[in-house]
Amino acid sequence: MYPSYPMGAPQEKDEFSASAGKPLEDITKITNEKAIIKALKTVYDPEIPVNIYDLGLIYAVEIRDNGDIDIDMSLTAPGCPVAGEMPGMVANAVETVDGTGEIEVKIVWEPPWSPERMSEDAKLALGMD
Repeated sequence: MYPSYPMGAPQEKDEFSASAGKPLEDITKITNEKAIIKALKTVYDPEIPVNIYDLGLIYAVEIRDNGDIDIDMSLTAPGCPVAGEMPGMVANAVETVDGTGEIEVKIVWEPPWSPERMSEDAKLALGMD
């Protein structure tokens, strides 16, 4: 069941976050951004038939020297019914990539998401060309 929220954004910016993974024992096998993006493209917004990366919901991916990964993402709307689950979905997808340590995913609201952030493929898939 999805949590319900009053109209508008949650009051605290970092109210929605998720963690996954564990510290890498052998830090010589750290992943790369291309592998992380591939994993992010497996996560779809349940209401839109486009992956979250092409929707432009991923704002930042930081891969640290120890293999830990920090991801900032947004949602298409502050009242999104899966706001509480989306960070966990992202963290779980990235955790499947070899060479990842601890993964932290945060929902951020600034800057607000807009359709201009979408890839051309996403715009075509949604008939917005």
